[in-house]
Amino acid sequence: MPGLLAMRAANRMSMRQSYRTASRMQRRRSAMQQRMGVRQDFEPAYDDEGYEDQGQPAAAPAPQEPDYIAELERLATLRDQGVISTEEFDAKKKSLLGI
Repeated sequence: MPGLLAMRAANRMSMRQSYRTASRMQRRRSAMQQRMGVRQDFEPAYDDEGYEDQGQPAAAPAPQEPDYIAELERLATLRDQGVISTEEFDAKKKSLLGI
């Protein structure tokens, strides 16, 4: 019976190593795709005739502006409740607005 237990242990270790290797490869692949900006669902745009549209570049989405107002309102509420001081509020407001 020691042979059977040794085989099961070896098989289990082999499967564990295979899983770890596959997981590591997937993490690396995801990190590289994220760094390069590659998306999984990318497909070229085609016009009505089935040809790839190369006449006009795709419009870049507008950059999303940070939500200063909600953050300032939250900080003002904390200031009014006495959780933070006026000086702390002013310092954070200046850092949010880039002043």
